[in-house]
Amino acid sequence: MRIRPISPDLLVAELTGRLADAATAAQPARLRVAVDGAPAAGPDELAEALVDPLRARGHPVLHVRAADFLRPASLRFELGRTNPDSYYEGWVDEPGLRREVLDPAGLGGDGRLLPSLWDAAADRASRARYVDLSPGGVVLVSGALLLGGGLPFDVTVHLQLSPAALRRRTAPAQEWTLAAFDRYAEEVVPASFADVVVRADDPRHPALVEPAVDG
Repeated sequence: MRIRPISPDLLVAELTGRLADAATAAQPARLRVAVDGAPAAGPDELAEALVDPLRARGHPVLHVRAADFLRPASLRFELGRTNPDSYYEGWVDEPGLRREVLDPAGLGGDGRLLPSLWDAAADRASRARYVDLSPGGVVLVSGALLLGGGLPFDVTVHLQLSPAALRRRTAPAQEWTLAAFDRYAEEVVPASFADVVVRADDPRHPALVEPAVDG
């Protein structure tokens, strides 16, 4: 593999070009993109940075945060509020995310997407209104632990942190999640199959992981 350092702005520009081309090819469906990474890697921030450039390329965009598709607190916290296995296995409402976002955005879907399903702070339905995303549009789903569970994404972007960087950049109150990310790296190995892998140890100096070029 080849590690290519890249500036944050150029990373956004290169991803925009790749996703815009893929969205054009995806018509009459919409392009379903995962921006996956631990919160310390900033997946929500990267997805948000892609919204305006993709729109400037003529593609409608909807950014959906996995944090807005969590299961109710009674289910998330059944084994305690800081149980890493529960966090890993069952915090995100994957059936809801598929039903309300990914399936309607796919081939044969009607493009009627729900931006959020659950307000975790209030622990109730978000009451969001549906959004119509036209063919050729892009839905960016950002968050942690998105890959390896069979969710139907067309393009997957994984923000990779070294174990040391993950521990250094995770807030003390969230250190209990580290065991879940260790398990994710060992069991799912998202960097081995994601379409785009970004080394994100230093947010000011990301790097793209690319296949080595022979010769």
